[in-house]
Order: sequence, then structure tokens, then C-alpha cells
Amino acid sequence: MGLLTVILISPLIGVLTIALIPGARRGWIRTAAAVASGIPLLLTLALVTLFDSTSDTFQFEEKVAWVPELGISYHLGVDGISAVLALLASVVLFTGVLSSWRVEERSKEFFIWLLLLGTGIFGTFLSLDLFFFYFFYEVAVLPMYLLIGIWGGTDRKYAATKLTIYISAGAILALVGVILIYLHVDFSGPRSFDIVEIVQRGTISREAQIAIFPFLLFGFGVLAALWPLHTWSPIGYAAAPTGASMMHAGVLKKLGAFAILRIALLILPEGAKAWANVIAALCVFNIIYCGFAAMRQRDMKYVIGYSSCSHMGYVLLGIASLQLVGITGAVYMIWAHGIMAALAFSLIGHIYAETHTKDLDQLGGLARRLPYVAAAFVFMGMANAGIPGTPNFVAELLVVLGSWEAELYLPAVLAVFGIVVTATYMLRMIRDGLFGAEKTPEVGMKDATSLIDRAPSLILIIVLLITGCFPSLLLPVIESGARMIVQRF
Repeated sequence: MGLLTVILISPLIGVLTIALIPGARRGWIRTAAAVASGIPLLLTLALVTLFDSTSDTFQFEEKVAWVPELGISYHLGVDGISAVLALLASVVLFTGVLSSWRVEERSKEFFIWLLLLGTGIFGTFLSLDLFFFYFFYEVAVLPMYLLIGIWGGTDRKYAATKLTIYISAGAILALVGVILIYLHVDFSGPRSFDIVEIVQRGTISREAQIAIFPFLLFGFGVLAALWPLHTWSPIGYAAAPTGASMMHAGVLKKLGAFAILRIALLILPEGAKAWANVIAALCVFNIIYCGFAAMRQRDMKYVIGYSSCSHMGYVLLGIASLQLVGITGAVYMIWAHGIMAALAFSLIGHIYAETHTKDLDQLGGLARRLPYVAAAFVFMGMANAGIPGTPNFVAELLVVLGSWEAELYLPAVLAVFGIVVTATYMLRMIRDGLFGAEKTPEVGMKDATSLIDRAPSLILIIVLLITGCFPSLLLPVIESGARMIVQRF
């Protein structure tokens, strides 16, 4: 059992531990959840630190045959992309647990499902076998239905049902694509689900690649909020409890983009070339349409929800470029937006807990009554708008440069315009929600003063500042994984 297995099973051990703790022992339950999410944080930090960014191969591999007759094996490993995204998942999971510290209703079950969600996400990022990749992908998706349906807010049943229908339909499409890959790979020996073996010694005809690619693009694209398959996402954000919103926006949605990188681009490079322009065209609608949709929202969670769909357009544009700079920027955008979105939903959760509303028409003057939360919120807004000093700025710059290098001139120009749209709705939300006249003077509000209340936002702000001012800490690691993909073209 190696480092990656310990990262994978730590949240699962937390699930089993919490299941044995009596429900009345809320303090023990919270502590167990914090430990179970804190261990992967430390281990993934070590993973990225020890990662050899000069190598374009998978590292820290663990492989055990599971069903040799079908070519299925328990195979874990990371490249530069999955190593950084595993660190992203651990940061968001740990801060999501801390942001859910005040959950009283069925807290035992809540933390069980939150940690199970984390287990599925880690398994997806670490798996190098198509069978286990898809298995963990499904494990990551299922807990969100219960987290929203039981602990969610307004319209939680509708949101949970719509989310499940959309993602399940996409998962079926993706499953068809995975099976077609398995059946169409020409091996000199036995068939295999192993991604590394498929890439190294398997061949798929160009015609088959072009035919299979859309199953993976649109199947995984549903979870990546690819336009026009994005409509489940904002309402899911709005209805989800704080910790689930953080995991949903910060990591879960990114699984779709990661699956496109890991499977569709790495295994089907000819299919990626054929469909690149389609991805570029659709992601422009993500950037512009969802940006204008965010501008029309008055619910703070809906603003961030549509903003998240818009920023996934930058991720997909970087992928569509098929260039080293663009793909590196796409992964760094996943990192930057994941941390920023987690911070946004953590702060909005605190505001809602104190004011009992997320409606900007009912808020105002919060900066005078919640100074710490307001200051953190302003920083989050600036990060979302991509100001220099945040990783969002670096990621957007790389994506635009990569798309321009790929001669995607119009998408690149519209992506720059999308940054202006983002700044517009973020500044307006800050103005209407934090400043101006107080609209809820009768509501007693309490700022985040205790360490447990401030810890999630402080951790996320520090991470944004460090990786924004020193992008060289992560970019060489990401670039090593992007090189592996680009070499396939």
C-alpha cells in the first residue's frame, strides 16, 4: 500500500469511523471528519512537493491485477495534472469540513456523505484503469444527490433530481465511450482497461477515434457544464449546503474536464483534433452566455453558479487549443477557480446563516456589520475577475495565449471580453451586497470572529495569494502532465 492508496482510503476510513460514533457525539464526529480530510491534505502536499516535474511519465504508481481475464487492475498513479488536482481536492475537502462545522441536523450522515464524495473524487484523479476511473467517477457523483436533497435549501428536491438526471445521462454516454475504447483498441496481446497500456501499446483507427470522441466529450462535458448542458449546475449550487457547494463548484465539476483530458485527449488524439473546433465554439457560449446570465442574477449563489459555468469555458477553450500553453492554462484555471469558488460559497454560507437571505435586493451595508467577511468577499471577487496577483489572472492569460497560438482568434478575443463581463457582475455584487444603505437593520448579524469560522476562508485566501504571486510553484508540475498529452498530437 503506497502513498496514493493512503490518500484514497483516508476519507473512507473517516466514513467508517464516523459510522461507529453515536450521533449525539457531534464534537467527535466533527473531529473525525477534520482528521480524515486533513490527512489527505498533508499527503497531497507532500505528493506535489516530491513530484519530479522534469519527467513526462506517471509517478507513484501502484498496480495490482484485479480481474486479469478482462484486463482490469487496481492501478493508481499521477502525472503533473492529477497530482495538482488531488491537492486541490484535499484543500477544498478540508475547508469544506471546517465550513460545515455548525451543521446540526443529522451531522453524522452529512459528514459521512461529504467524505464519501471526497473518496470518489480522489479515486477519479488517481486511477489509471478505465474501469476504476469510471467506478470512482460514479461514486463521486452519487453523494451530491443526498447532500442537496436532505440538507439543501430552497428547491432542493428539484435541484437534486435535475442534477442526478443530467449527470446520469452524461455518465451513460461516457460509459458507452469507455466501452467502445475497450472494444476498438488493437492490442498485440490481451485486451486491457489500463490507460497506460492503451496509450503505450494500443492503437485505435482514426475513424474510430473520431466516432468515439463525442461520447466522451458530451458525456463528461455534462459534469464540466459544457454549454448547453450546463443548466443543472447553477440551481445545484443554489440549493446545496455550504460544504457541498464548495465541493461541487471547487472540485466535482472539474472532474468532467479532467476526464476529457485524461481519457479523450490522451487516448483519442485524432478525435480531439477533429472535434477541437466544436469544443472551441461551444465554450465561447459558456464564457459569454453564462457571463451575461450571471449579470442578470440577484441571488448571490446563482451569480457564482453562472460565473462558474462561464469560467469552465476558459478551461474548455484551453483544452480545445491542443497547445502546451493552453492545456497548462486550462489546468491552472481548474486550480484557480476551484479555490476561488470554494472561498465564495464558504463566505456566502456565512452571510446566509447571519441574514437568512442570499438576495442582493435584501442585502446592503454588510461591510459595516461583517467587516472580516466583507474584506474576504472583496478579495474573492477580485480573484474571480482575474486581477494580477491571483492564479486566475495567470490561468486566463495562458488560456488566451494558447488559443491564439492555435489560431482560434475569435474565441480568444471573446474570452478577453468575458473577463470584462466577469468584472462587471462581480463589482456590482460587491456594491449591492456589501456597501450602500443597510436593508436588514433588524437582523442581528455576527461577523466571523472565532478561529473555526475564519479558518476556511483564511486557508483559501492564503492559497490564492501564494499560487497567484508564485505560479512557478505549480506550473512546472502541471506542464509536465500537459506535455504528455501534447506529445500524443
